[in-house]
Amino acid sequence: MPGERAARGGATVFRGATVVDGTGAERYRADVRIADGLIVEIAEIAESGEGGGTGGIGGIGGIGKGLGTAEVVDADGLVLAPGFIDMHAHSDLALLREPEHPAKVTQGVTCEVLGQDGLSYAPVDDTTLAALRRQLAGWNGDPDGFDWDWRDVAGYLDRIDRSGVAVNACYLVPHGTLRMLVMGWANRPPTPGELDRMRQVLAKSLLDGAVGMSSGLSYTPGMYADTAELVELCTVVAAYGGFHAPHQRSYGEGALEGYAEMVEIARRSGCALHLTHATMNFGVNRGRAGELLELLDRALADGVDLTLDSYPYLPGSTTLAALLPSWATEGGPAATLARLDDPAQCARIRYEVEEKGSDGCHGVVTDWATIQISGVGSAPLAGTVGRTVAELAVEERRTGTEVFLDLLRRDGLATTILQHVGHEENVRAIMRHRAHTVGSDGLLVGARPHPRAWGTFPRYLGHYSRELGVLALEETIARMTGRPAARLGLDRRGRIAPGHHADLVLLDPGKVRDAATFEDPRLPAEGIEYVYVNGSAVVREGRTTGARPGRALRRTDRGTLAI
Repeated sequence: MPGERAARGGATVFRGATVVDGTGAERYRADVRIADGLIVEIAEIAESGEGGGTGGIGGIGGIGKGLGTAEVVDADGLVLAPGFIDMHAHSDLALLREPEHPAKVTQGVTCEVLGQDGLSYAPVDDTTLAALRRQLAGWNGDPDGFDWDWRDVAGYLDRIDRSGVAVNACYLVPHGTLRMLVMGWANRPPTPGELDRMRQVLAKSLLDGAVGMSSGLSYTPGMYADTAELVELCTVVAAYGGFHAPHQRSYGEGALEGYAEMVEIARRSGCALHLTHATMNFGVNRGRAGELLELLDRALADGVDLTLDSYPYLPGSTTLAALLPSWATEGGPAATLARLDDPAQCARIRYEVEEKGSDGCHGVVTDWATIQISGVGSAPLAGTVGRTVAELAVEERRTGTEVFLDLLRRDGLATTILQHVGHEENVRAIMRHRAHTVGSDGLLVGARPHPRAWGTFPRYLGHYSRELGVLALEETIARMTGRPAARLGLDRRGRIAPGHHADLVLLDPGKVRDAATFEDPRLPAEGIEYVYVNGSAVVREGRTTGARPGRALRRTDRGTLAI
């Protein structure tokens, strides 16, 4: 394919593109030439008074002379932007199982950050991996016959490179996985020896190429960690030039306190902070985004290195098991399922989710009308997909908690859900903040996953930028490209400039939009015409090419990325 030819030394020229360069600067017209995977020339086109232009590559009016065998893409009327960076992705297995990765490349994504929410598959031993495969089946599936041929971060990144994938990938060391490897499922502070071991494994993982550490503080076993433990580990991350990306303890009743704790960890450790899927959800937080933004502005004014990401939708997405109180998940999936067969334990769970407010549900009493089944692992349960727990309870003449517990038992904890708990005013306020970037938080498994897995980036461009005017196009693209690249330490990605890697998106600014819906969540975006990764086309004229030019992007011991 022509796009693959560019990666082997050929050239591609985008003729007459409207360049939005990823810095937030005003757009301009230019011809842009790429070769050997890099942007090698940008020739601005000066507009004439008669609608033509002068300049460009090859002479007056643009390209046409001296280009040899270069592929020429007519970009007149289209926007050429840097490739989009998904700061919060859950493609840890999907990228290996379906390496052409249509969910992301059709949105214009050229780089993803994996290892999110404190739970992923490296670093592990055999016992930890077995537990994680079961715990994360709702997020990533647990495919039969899959070759789990790595145990450390270096091995996982090597597997990405060996497999050949469509997009570039960065990896965060998952704190919950790290804790599980060293301490199992113990609900206590680590001993000095255990803490030293966690530090050692974390440091090796960062040397292996991880860009930082994620934490999942409303998931077990990460939620068992106290502030002091996280400060100690973040101090290690800071020493290697990485950042901390927490899924904090609550997005409901204790949301502001949770954010304040994350800022305090950054202050005490000196570690850069990136707040993932920064939201203020549930009824208790309606209209309170301003309080969060004031807290962040104070931290920024005090010198805290802080960024955040969010997705442009109201519902959240997670596993049904995540709603359980933390004590019910102590010891891992097998222990959890055993408790679900104990009537006394189930009565205690019912009290916490229906009356007290489970810490797994962010301290908020669960409203079963907001919990919609999006995917199941067991085929006989397929009829529950798309239904709320409240609807199933009425139909089955049972309580919501009875349906909840029964689904967990019958599906082996593999059920995924949508949580309809967001507020539009909060979403818009947060996306306007100067430290904001974009993350999809999209799960790619299940019969009806959240459409953000296929629609996040075009939804920002179409609905929130073009239709609502919440952010100008240049600012929207900067939040998808240059700013996340800076957080990741990608010095030569995220901008359109000579010498930068040719991760590029060519889109129609009047047509780009998300087509994925809650009813049909796997529809590709519209208006994304071409996508290039490392100089090779992975989308051409709106269709995937099958090219797999992506690679693992690894942090070195000097705190820079080897690219």
